[in-house]
Amino acid sequence: MSESLLINLSVAILFLPLLGFITVVILGKRFPKLYLLEVGIVSIAFILSLVVMFAKLAYFPKDIIAEFTWITMGSAPFAGSFNIDLGIKIDNITVMMLFVVNLISMLVHLFSIEYMHGDKRYTRYFSYLGLFTFSMLGIVLTHNILMMYIFWELVGVSSYLLIGFWYEKKSASDAGKKAFIVNRIGDIGMFLGILILWTNYKTFTFDAIYSQMAAGVMPFGSSAWLTAAGILIFMGAVGKSAQFPLHVWLPDAMEGPTPVSALIHAATMVAAGVYLVTRIFVMLTADAMLVIAVVGAFTSLVAATIALTQNDIKKVLAYSTVSQLGYMVMSLGVGAYAFAFFHLVTHAFFKACMFLGSGSVIHAMHHEQDIRNMGGLKKKMPITYYTFLISTLAISGIPLTSGFLSKDGILAGTLAFGKLTGHWLIPIMAFTVAGMTAFYMFRLVLLTFHGEPRDHHKYDHAHESPKLMVAPLVILAGLSIFIWYTPNPIGADAGWVLSSWIKTPAQVVPYNTRYEFMRPSTEEQKAEVHGEITHSVEYTETMHWAHYKAMFASLAVAGLGILIAMLFYLWKKVDVDKMIEGKIMNTLYRGSLKKWKIDELYDATAVNGTLQTGNGLSWFDQKIVDGAVNGSAWLTRFTSKLSGLFDTYVVDGMVNFTALFSGFVGLSFRKLQTGKVQTYIVFVVFGVIILLLLFKPF
Repeated sequence: MSESLLINLSVAILFLPLLGFITVVILGKRFPKLYLLEVGIVSIAFILSLVVMFAKLAYFPKDIIAEFTWITMGSAPFAGSFNIDLGIKIDNITVMMLFVVNLISMLVHLFSIEYMHGDKRYTRYFSYLGLFTFSMLGIVLTHNILMMYIFWELVGVSSYLLIGFWYEKKSASDAGKKAFIVNRIGDIGMFLGILILWTNYKTFTFDAIYSQMAAGVMPFGSSAWLTAAGILIFMGAVGKSAQFPLHVWLPDAMEGPTPVSALIHAATMVAAGVYLVTRIFVMLTADAMLVIAVVGAFTSLVAATIALTQNDIKKVLAYSTVSQLGYMVMSLGVGAYAFAFFHLVTHAFFKACMFLGSGSVIHAMHHEQDIRNMGGLKKKMPITYYTFLISTLAISGIPLTSGFLSKDGILAGTLAFGKLTGHWLIPIMAFTVAGMTAFYMFRLVLLTFHGEPRDHHKYDHAHESPKLMVAPLVILAGLSIFIWYTPNPIGADAGWVLSSWIKTPAQVVPYNTRYEFMRPSTEEQKAEVHGEITHSVEYTETMHWAHYKAMFASLAVAGLGILIAMLFYLWKKVDVDKMIEGKIMNTLYRGSLKKWKIDELYDATAVNGTLQTGNGLSWFDQKIVDGAVNGSAWLTRFTSKLSGLFDTYVVDGMVNFTALFSGFVGLSFRKLQTGKVQTYIVFVVFGVIILLLLFKPF
């Protein structure tokens, strides 16, 4: 297979879902069965992505780039001459993400055929799925940050349409608006970061920017500006990947159809932020990485504490997703690049399985989502149960699962980071979250599938979902087993995936002494943007030191979490209701149940503050601005009225009086102008007499 064929296939993969979207959204009402075209197109895109992935990994060790000039500017104000290129970049993480996105999208399409059957907007739903898939593939394939930002916004629009799909429900329409607005906040930061890069490098292409950085060109001549650019671009990931403090949109987004939750919140949209950070990893300075690590660790911990007490099956999975995304971001922040991406892939499969599994349960329980009203479903839904259990074991980090491999690498990375930098709080938070994850996920499994049914009416009518719904569960659960990733079941560092597929790119920015272990060993590697990084001997030894310690510690905390869950919810050795009656435990429980009132805090501050500011500006506009305008108008009208009166009675009065007087005089003298000679002679004689009498000459 040639490079040109690989490029053509990648372009076809990108535009096939868009073709399906356009066709179905235009003709869907006339041809209700046309949704099958969208399903078929996405299936073809998946097959092509499988071909592209194997071809790239097997035959093309170097990156493949295809681009064209979109805009050429000879001379622009403040910018001079420049070109803007668009194109695609095919490297190892690109083809793996293509596989993940298309696989999850295809399985969600298949699952939705039965799950959404009977919905009044059935075909429109599938068209929206196609638009979302196209947008996400654009983020994956692009070779420049401007094109990524364009598709980034398209993902935001399509997710808004899917989250608020049942817009007649106020909660769904509000959730769609919330997701859209919160993501815009992060996108503003991302846009500013892009502007910093453009202002200094006059290009949006990743490799061109990194090449200039490798040559020592820093934004505005300072690495501090590079730190700022990295953090600002990371803000986009904070929004899309639901990191604190912009995490509040994702749990509310569960108002969308459950298959949408699997598509958006497991493997695609929320993973876009993590994918963005992997793309800009080479430009991250030490300070930027520390900020990223802290944000990820804190997000992971806060979300895990909230997931402990949630009762809505989809809300538990939503906060679990936020927590795991925090894990990935934290992993990137501590320099465990390969393990972060590895966990992105493994998490996509087992979390999508969980979301679709929850959809299977909700479908069987007639749209019941409260796990307190479930129980005993293991007998009724064995396939759903066992696939859900395998995924739960994977996210808990139990051996022989994919989650064990990726989480073990992340935890080892945090331990190594703590030893080398002294930031021990991050690994402590990471291991605490590992224990919490095992607890709340097994709490979910035990309350949903074990014990006695708590709603007998719904339980009696429950049954296993149709084959089209359980088949994706089986596939995703199968992909949560270790054998697909490495023949070594006890450690991902020996896996051929990490050693030959996911390469940590060489950093091209200066590091301070705290991060000297991240510096490439030679100047040649430092200048090679695509080269595999060779860490210092100290870092390599520290990772080996941390590997088994992290593995055994993670097993210990996961086992403890599972044991406590069983003591509470399976064996009933502890009365949970009595335990939370204590003042301290009740306060913590209520705080977790109410999500630490972060939404209420935002409502009281950001939301109400914005509304009050808007009301204040509206009052200022109405009373001050409009008042000044209206006052000026009144004064103008009043002045005009006075001017009119003056003009009417004074100016016009004088003119009219003069005319009237002239007319009166004329009328009076008219009596004397008879036109008779005799009369004029009399007047002359009379005048002479008068003159004689006045002057008396005699």
